[in-house]
Amino acid sequence: MSATATLSSKFQISIPKAVREEQHWQAGLEFVFIPKGKGVLMMPVPTLEQLAGIAKGACPDNYRDREDRY
Repeated sequence: MSATATLSSKFQISIPKAVREEQHWQAGLEFVFIPKGKGVLMMPVPTLEQLAGIAKGACPDNYRDREDRY
């Protein structure tokens, strides 16, 4: 899928309908912008429910905490 949008004079971009429908994005969804080289990765901020279990099976050994920092 290839879609384009133009940055307005108010620095706003409308996400093309085909992209919104493909991703199932609704009005009011919050996004995060992550700089990547000369571009930006834009993705929805996950909810707590979506993050549940993300670290399942992670090994807690050798982690750094606040006392380890310089």
